[in-house]
Amino acid sequence: MKAIIVGGGIGGLATALCLHEKGIAVDLFERSRDIRELGVGINTLPHAIKELAGLGLLDRLDAAGIRTFELIYTNRFGQEIWREPRGLDAGYEFPQFSIHRGKLQSVLYEAVRERIGDAHIHRGHSFVGFEETDHGVTAHLEDRQGGRTLKASGDILIGADGIHSRLREIFYPDEGPPSWNGIMLWRGATEWEPFLTGRSMVIAGGMDAKLVLYPIHNDPARPGRTLMNWAVGAMIGDSAAPPPRREDWSRPGRIEELMPHVEGVFSLDVLDPAALIKATREFYEYPMCDREPLSRWSFGRATLLGDAAHPMYPVGSNGASQAVLDARALAEALAAHADPVEALAAYEADRLPKTAEIVRTNRLGGPERVIDLVSERAPGGFDRIEDVASEDELRAIVSGYSQLAGFARDAVNRPGR
Repeated sequence: MKAIIVGGGIGGLATALCLHEKGIAVDLFERSRDIRELGVGINTLPHAIKELAGLGLLDRLDAAGIRTFELIYTNRFGQEIWREPRGLDAGYEFPQFSIHRGKLQSVLYEAVRERIGDAHIHRGHSFVGFEETDHGVTAHLEDRQGGRTLKASGDILIGADGIHSRLREIFYPDEGPPSWNGIMLWRGATEWEPFLTGRSMVIAGGMDAKLVLYPIHNDPARPGRTLMNWAVGAMIGDSAAPPPRREDWSRPGRIEELMPHVEGVFSLDVLDPAALIKATREFYEYPMCDREPLSRWSFGRATLLGDAAHPMYPVGSNGASQAVLDARALAEALAAHADPVEALAAYEADRLPKTAEIVRTNRLGGPERVIDLVSERAPGGFDRIEDVASEDELRAIVSGYSQLAGFARDAVNRPGR
């Protein structure tokens, strides 16, 4: 069997590795001419790290990122609402990683190069369309430098081409653009002094603005310093209107638009967020967008994966993690079914309902609803968190989300892949 993968992001690269492990040949096409370390920090959860560790990548992840020790939710004044250990420190058999998105992509890309070879990685090619027969599928791709169109044939076609997926557009030509909820995200990273354990993650704020802080890389040559990732989300527009600028993870942000949502808003003991942001040479903006869950991903020999299938709000550290789980589920389905069409249907039946529910729950705030709840009840702060929300109430929100997203400890620690 041979698969054609469109998209060289985290989902596409993870899929290439999982398929190769099952003995399935792969040709991967990426529209960018260079696969560079773009973006800023993300968190990858234990159930996804379980799959990457199974591919032999744990040592490389350790060199690139940081094993997350704890997650702390606070209000905008830094008053603690909820604290919990993460990864190995929470009793999982696999860690959670805080890592630069580009470095995670590089880890996957280098492994793909080693295992399937450069001859099967085609950069600078945009996917245009495809045709299908009873015996296979042929993808049409445009060389972005030379302008010529080429064809690639295989048994299946996998669209891992992101929120603006061309394959999804072919499946659903009348869907329209992604939906914006009125929140703009600004994200950046710069060298800074570690806080708390040096492996801690803080999410602060409330209904109007949220701040996320965590380290993503330690350079052995720079002791006492860490690459600190930050993100700010604030309501700036009407969810009924289109976003002010097109969704693009690499669009530079504007300091004059960001700082009113930081200065005088957040007051934390762990660090000065305004100083951290002002020290960041370049940062990025991204409208918080998703798409309505689909009723179907697979049509014949073609299917969707990752953000092409289920773009979701970046809440609960789930975007990249769910793409990795898609990759594993697709590989398992293809290994279990001789008929590619049956395999894609089985993959969809497994993954579509789970991811659709995460998309819907992330719209309500996911596990971050704990800080929304406290902000709504005690906007000016509190003396005792118990007077605002009970431990059981907060635990139900956080634990319920881990069950929904598939990274509850008993599920991740279960034997097998």
